[in-house]
Amino acid sequence: MNGIELAEAFYRQYGEPALRDKFPALMDKIAVGVAGSGSDSFGFDDEISRDHDYWPGFCIFIPDENVVSRREEFLLERAYSALPKEFMGVKMPAISPVGGNRRGVMRIADFFMRTTGTPDGELSLQSWLTIPENYLFEATNGKIFYDGYGLVTSIREKLSNIPPDVRLKKIAGSLIVMNQSGQYNYPRCVARGENGAAQLALYEFVNAAIHIAFLLSRKYMPYYKWRFYALRQTGFSSLATALEFLVSSDNRDENFAVKSEKIACVCETLARAVMADTGAEGDSVNLEKLAYSVNDKIKSGNIRNANIFAAV
Repeated sequence: MNGIELAEAFYRQYGEPALRDKFPALMDKIAVGVAGSGSDSFGFDDEISRDHDYWPGFCIFIPDENVVSRREEFLLERAYSALPKEFMGVKMPAISPVGGNRRGVMRIADFFMRTTGTPDGELSLQSWLTIPENYLFEATNGKIFYDGYGLVTSIREKLSNIPPDVRLKKIAGSLIVMNQSGQYNYPRCVARGENGAAQLALYEFVNAAIHIAFLLSRKYMPYYKWRFYALRQTGFSSLATALEFLVSSDNRDENFAVKSEKIACVCETLARAVMADTGAEGDSVNLEKLAYSVNDKIKSGNIRNANIFAAV
C-alpha cells in the first residue's frame, strides 16, 4: 500500500466521520486529499522511502478567512491532531498546531503559493515559461478524496493544462539542447579527452530528452530523483534504458561507439514523435532545424519571437 492509499484509507475510516460529526457546516467549504512534495504525494514511495514521510496523514484544504475563520481553522487543526496516532501499523508524526507541516489543515492559497507562486492558479505567460515543472507537478499530483468547495479541484485542473504555445516553446528549446549537447558537443569533448565535459554534455542531453518525452505525454517532469521512474510510466518507457546507459557508463572507445548509436536512436524516436505531435518538419540528423520548425508553429508572437531557450 503506497502513501496515497494509506492516507485515503485513514481518512475514510477516521477523518471523514470526524469531520462530518464535528464540522457539518464546513463540509461544503473544504477539500481533503494528498498533494505536494514527497514521494508519497506522487505515489512513488516504496520500501526504501518509508524511513521518512510515510504516514496516514492527509491535507484539509480550506479557503480564505472570509469563508473559514481563523477560529474554525484552529478547531479543525485540533480535531485533526486528535485523530488516532497509529493506523495499520504506521505511526503519525507530531503535528504542529501552528502549521509548517505537509499534512494537516492548510489554506488553499498558501498551498498554491508555495508550489506555483500564485494563490489561484492564474499564471502569467512568463510564469508558465519559467516556473520549474516539478513545482507544477507538486501542485497537481496526489489525489483529492473529497472537495465540497470545488476550488482545489478547479485550480488543479487549470494548472494541469499547460498552454499550447508554452509547450511548443519548451519542446523547441529542449530540441536545441539535445542538438548542442548530444549531437555536437559530446563527440567533440570525447575527441579532446575532456571526459568530465563529455559526461556533462550527456547529462544535458538526457535531461532534455526526458523533458521532451514528458511534454509529448502532456505530463510535468518531476524532481530529478524521480525522472527515470516517472519516464517508465509514459509512452516513452523504451527510452529509459538507453538514456540511463548514457549517464551511467564511461566514455572509453567501445562505449563511445555504443553511446553515439544510442544518441542517434533517441533523437530518431523523439524527432518522429515531435513531428507527429506538432506537424513540424525536420529530421533527427540535425535537431536544430526541427526545433525552429516547432518554434514557427507557436501562434503568440511574443512567445514565438522570444529566445529559443526562453522556456528551458
